[in-house]
Amino acid sequence: MAVTSGVRRATDRPWLGQWNSAATSYYLLVGATGLLLVIGLVMVLSSTTVTSIAAGDSPYAAGLVQARFALIGIPFMVVAMRLPVRWYKRLAWPGLVVAAGLQSLTLVPAFGLGQGGNVGWVHLGGGVVMQPAEVSKLALAVWLGAVLGRKQHLLGSWGHAFLPAVPGAIVLLGLVLAGHDLGTVLVLAGLVAGALWVSGAPSKMLALGGAAAGFVVVAFFVVGNENRVGRIMTTYGGCTDTQGACYQSLHGQYGLGTGGLFGVGLGASREKWRYLPEAHNDFIFAIIGEELGLLGTLLVLALFAVLGVAMARVVRRHPDPFVKIATAGVACWVVGQALLNIGVVIGLLPVIGVPLPLVSAGGSALVTTMAALGMVIGFARSEPGAPEAFAARGGVVRRSLTVLGLGRRAGR
Repeated sequence: MAVTSGVRRATDRPWLGQWNSAATSYYLLVGATGLLLVIGLVMVLSSTTVTSIAAGDSPYAAGLVQARFALIGIPFMVVAMRLPVRWYKRLAWPGLVVAAGLQSLTLVPAFGLGQGGNVGWVHLGGGVVMQPAEVSKLALAVWLGAVLGRKQHLLGSWGHAFLPAVPGAIVLLGLVLAGHDLGTVLVLAGLVAGALWVSGAPSKMLALGGAAAGFVVVAFFVVGNENRVGRIMTTYGGCTDTQGACYQSLHGQYGLGTGGLFGVGLGASREKWRYLPEAHNDFIFAIIGEELGLLGTLLVLALFAVLGVAMARVVRRHPDPFVKIATAGVACWVVGQALLNIGVVIGLLPVIGVPLPLVSAGGSALVTTMAALGMVIGFARSEPGAPEAFAARGGVVRRSLTVLGLGRRAGR
């Protein structure tokens, strides 16, 4: 009787069987990543047409640049999907060293480039400019997966949980913070915390480490910086300087408020007419709300939620500790950065200058994020039972094509 009722429940709810399929994580990751990428390309084009024309360029100039970076990112994403897990483990230490070396170049006057008070870009010659912190995010996630996954059974000890993971992370965090990029430091800190949590590091160590890091950041990099203090006071203390400190935050909220439920229409934003600074980058979510309305913003939020759920499935279902920890790091990076960006735009957080992953303009961020998600998609393909699920689905597709007269006929 119990078996019969269980079969009946599975038959009555076919979606439950699909949800429990080993291939579900893969399809959720591919679908959400693809949709966010398309939305990003469309919105970057829409939000930059006016400024491109004002600069004397084609209205499609900035949009084509972003599309070019997306095309560059696709091979990286495909390679990351196909790369065996053992190769990620081999590349963990070299990747960390390369990331630290690139990040160090931001502190060398001959290479480092600054913007908005942050020195986070590197000029490599030939017109090539990149943001090493984006590479550091991926390198750190892979490295933490390797060093913590290798000795997971020993992580109940503070010494094993601390060394070498925490010092290695502090090196990268310190190099980024030396360039005054506090927003990226927060994203990296979330990545490290997520990786340590999933690895099984002691909760007390995580709590004490988080409290100490927060104290250091507030004491030395916020209190002593008038600009950052001003941003915090603007957000939480009330602000009447609508043409100064409050200008960007207010215009971001104007864009969201103007959009209403359905938006003013794609391409019809008013804020992108040089009213809202960084409309194509840090504040692109405001343009989405203005042109696509509340429904557009909810769609973007839902897609990031799908990414988070899919990566949580990989963490829960995959047996390899390296995969679990590296995926947790990427999840905290991508979803956490999205929440930070959206929190800034809607006025819950002070302006800290982090882009919306896959959506905001920016070549280094787009290519690196695509590579990181490609890696996680590859992990999802190797979940227990996933190869069999893909093979079964492929058989169904082939049979369907045969019925339609499109597949290979028997005997040919």
